[in-house]
Amino acid sequence: MERVRDIDELKERGAGRPAPPAVASLYAEAFARYGVQALWSRAAHPAPTIAMALVIADTLRREGDMVCWHFAGRIEQACRAAL
Repeated sequence: MERVRDIDELKERGAGRPAPPAVASLYAEAFARYGVQALWSRAAHPAPTIAMALVIADTLRREGDMVCWHFAGRIEQACRAAL
């Protein structure tokens, strides 16, 4: 439960804040690599926010396999560094 609150807080802090290049790159890479497998219910945005990237990380963890789970960790780490 603690992790969920932490992620929700990060999403709030990242809402409306454009994703820096490192985060935007991971966001785009997530769709390129795992779009069909895990992100089929999402649409990529050309200019994501930090909060959008965190939503994609959450989706990768829920819908993907362990490879997706690890990639989600990279996205989350980049978002934390940006905030």
